[in-house]
Amino acid sequence: MAYTTIDDPSEYFHIQLYTGTGSELSVTNDANAGDFKPDWIWIKQRNATTNHGMFDSNRGVTKNLKTDTTDAESTEVQSVKTFNTDGFTLGTSGDYNGSSDTHVAWQWKANGGTTTTNTAGTNIDTTVQANTTAGFSLMTYTGTGTNNDSIGHGLGAVPHWITVKNRDETNRWTVYHHKNTSSPETEYLNLQDNTATTDVATRWNDTAPTSTVITLGDNDGVSKANTKYVCYAFTEIQGYSKFGGNNDGTFIYLGFKPAWFLCKQTNTSRSWTLIDSKRPEINSDDTKALVPNENGAEENIDADFLSNGLKVRQSHTAINESGGTYIYMAFAEHPF
Repeated sequence: MAYTTIDDPSEYFHIQLYTGTGSELSVTNDANAGDFKPDWIWIKQRNATTNHGMFDSNRGVTKNLKTDTTDAESTEVQSVKTFNTDGFTLGTSGDYNGSSDTHVAWQWKANGGTTTTNTAGTNIDTTVQANTTAGFSLMTYTGTGTNNDSIGHGLGAVPHWITVKNRDETNRWTVYHHKNTSSPETEYLNLQDNTATTDVATRWNDTAPTSTVITLGDNDGVSKANTKYVCYAFTEIQGYSKFGGNNDGTFIYLGFKPAWFLCKQTNTSRSWTLIDSKRPEINSDDTKALVPNENGAEENIDADFLSNGLKVRQSHTAINESGGTYIYMAFAEHPF
């Protein structure tokens, strides 16, 4: 049996660096696999204080959600204007295309913008793009406000990471991680802040996700009646992605050379930390970190991207505090 079904991770996940112009800009991806049309784009300006921007092909162009705020979805006509076969086009937004500003765009491929209706859920149908090869499902749905209703994700496998955002109202980004305590279905984290894990039934109704559905509680963050939501869900694919937990030291075995690594300490209030292989300088004291729950510029983290995992070389509260318990999300640059 092959170690992995994905020999080239750049077919499904890509990191693109670019410099803004202040005028309309077509960003062309340089993925190994050739043309890369994204379905989910996460953009952050690297050199200054600006919001993180989330765009996806389910919600459509110019529709922005920010990971570092609880804001409702906004229409920003000068943000992402088109999803292209080899990248995306930006308008004149200072946050995402400021003249001479440096930016990073993290991108995932689902189904090229073609959606289907998934009726597997209880009382809720989803508009979904599910890429079962890459283990990624992009869903939009309307909530019911009823405990124990569920949404169909189309992955054909149990999700390991789930993020939900209320699009219509000011509300939290709700995160599920399968290694978040011994009973992850009872817990949730917030992407937009640094709070520790919280035990409450109103997010997932104390029900673990299955290979077909994600069960929701009646909290406004996941399912309020007549309210629109977006959900990003992943299941682990050997050699391509891993969603784990670590409290055993500074080497994190992934089974691949990572391209992208996001982590959060769960047992106390600590910020999220995001590093990748494109922002200099990897394997030096100047690995660059961005913080999804903050709008600041890049910071330094001393970590090495190795052929089979990540080596953290400093005691840092965000990624390697003594006695800290962490969850992480990682995507591959190369299979091991």
